[in-house]
Amino acid sequence: MFLFKKKKEVIGIDVGSSSIKLVQLKDNKGSYQLLNAGIIPLPPEAIVDNSLMDSSAIAGVVRNLVSSLGIKVKYVACSISGNSVIIRKIVLPTMPQEELEDQISWEAEQYIPFDINDVNMDFQILSPDSNDPSKMNVLLVASKKDIINDYVAVFNDAALHLSVVDVDSFAVQNAFEINHDAAQGEIAALINIGASVMNINVVKEGITLFTRDVQMGGNLYTEEIQKQLGLSRQEAETGKILIHETGNAQLIDLISKVNDSITQEIRRSLDFYNSTASDERITTVYVSGGGSKVYNLVTAISEKTGLPVDRLNPFARLKYNEKDFDPEYLQEIGPLMAVPVGLAIRRIGDK
Repeated sequence: MFLFKKKKEVIGIDVGSSSIKLVQLKDNKGSYQLLNAGIIPLPPEAIVDNSLMDSSAIAGVVRNLVSSLGIKVKYVACSISGNSVIIRKIVLPTMPQEELEDQISWEAEQYIPFDINDVNMDFQILSPDSNDPSKMNVLLVASKKDIINDYVAVFNDAALHLSVVDVDSFAVQNAFEINHDAAQGEIAALINIGASVMNINVVKEGITLFTRDVQMGGNLYTEEIQKQLGLSRQEAETGKILIHETGNAQLIDLISKVNDSITQEIRRSLDFYNSTASDERITTVYVSGGGSKVYNLVTAISEKTGLPVDRLNPFARLKYNEKDFDPEYLQEIGPLMAVPVGLAIRRIGDK
């Protein structure tokens, strides 16, 4: 989405609300080799409600991560989500791509609640409209220019060039598609559960059917543990992560209650899609993001939705040298890395 020209290699950097994740891939004629992967936590409150509150701290973390991995590439693909981005599936009269490029600003004014001059936009023609062959479905994506400018400034401060701006949901979809052969007729719900935002993207054969961002994620567990047990944020985070080992009954009960809230929101979104999708109903769910690692959440999602649920492994089909990467480490960080893997396959000049 959005920017530049020659198809140069980029590094995928996911600027999340709790950490910076980076992936560098090499394209080997359709397969991908993992060159670099890393994660560094962000200071608390550096990003709040998708707003970059401490740009210099974020730039410093990015700079440290790139330097520690010895990366020389200066071009970056990053992504946005939540209230930073507007995604609409719209129906327009069938026309060639070039003609739509000329008209999209005018068409978009009806769907974007901002001055059209204040946003960056992109679109993708999806398919002919099933109800009217003279029309087509188009995915419209827009973000306010000042949000993109904030990211440009952060990467400039880290001596990098922001060259591709994508959307978290679509980056996860990229990672899914290079690691997964869809079964005939499979309609998959890709659910990426970050620290503060949950991205839901329903896809069939590479086409987005429905997408929604929900302002909730892994921070809910930490906040509930802090509130109920009177712990510091760090103590709550540690308890959340180590619950598999400690089996603390009080923590398990608290986490179960938050699981109920999150799975209820997931079911509400999937039910909404299913209610409007005639016979194209969701068949499988794939989860990613740090929140997907929470104790018993995968089981809870399956029970609440009545669907099979798997974790998305963004490294499943990537080639890598085991001298450089410990397979157990990649398995451990895999759920967190779907977005940066999906970004790292982008190239400058991609549509």
